[in-house]
Amino acid sequence: QGQSRPRRSPAAPRGAAPGGTMGKVIRGQRKGKGGIFTSHTRLRKGAAKLRKISYAEREGYTKGVIKEIMHDPGRGAPLLWVQFRHPYRHARVNELFVAPEGVASGGFLYCGKKAALTIGNVLPLKSIPEGTVVCNVENQAGDRGKIAKCSGDYVVVVSHDVDAGTTRIRMPSGMKKTVKSECRAMIGLVAGGGRTDKPMLKAGRAYHKYRVKRNEWPKVRGVAMNPVEHPFGGGNHQHIGHPSTSKRISSAGQKVGLIAARRTGRLTGNKKGGKVGKD
Repeated sequence: QGQSRPRRSPAAPRGAAPGGTMGKVIRGQRKGKGGIFTSHTRLRKGAAKLRKISYAEREGYTKGVIKEIMHDPGRGAPLLWVQFRHPYRHARVNELFVAPEGVASGGFLYCGKKAALTIGNVLPLKSIPEGTVVCNVENQAGDRGKIAKCSGDYVVVVSHDVDAGTTRIRMPSGMKKTVKSECRAMIGLVAGGGRTDKPMLKAGRAYHKYRVKRNEWPKVRGVAMNPVEHPFGGGNHQHIGHPSTSKRISSAGQKVGLIAARRTGRLTGNKKGGKVGKD
């Protein structure tokens, strides 16, 4: 009865780790939660995808008209607004494609196995000869395009294996990949190439570039922070002080730098031709 009740601990300061422990929630943990770091999507035109596969596309071709070439905020490549006839009803179907270099509004675009090999047309890889430059390639048949969709990107058809039903392609990174020959691709390379060749020159251009993407600029380096804010922080000189690699099973506050790196150091070999040695 004579003992006083234990005093409640004060609330943890803002940004402190949960449970009132020492340390701080670092930037990587805050980004994973979302909040102010989510992408700015309100003004975007929509997802750029190929048509849903249809009977006409599998057996012949279908024609679409390019209504407009438009800019999509936060995307380097322009988009095509293409209108197709509905296969079963009296209606129009609107699609958004990544624009290849060389197409114009008001032109026609054909999708299907028997479409001509001209820029903008969509064909399965088995109908495209070796050495052709393509973009907007499907990774798996029917996924409506996943590979080479950034401005200036392209994929080269390397070879076909008719018996296995696969096609070997060279990715924009130079790596070679094998995909199913039923996967579709758009002829040509993505428009807007050379965008990164022009230097930013001033902070205002970087501000406007990332303003329409998400909150990721300016980015403070970890070595410039205090030890409480980042594993690389602190010290009399700006240095990491230990290996910058971290384990896959590291806790969230430690998972910075090169996460679960298979290798570190410079990449050697020709980018377009792949690594030196076996492909």
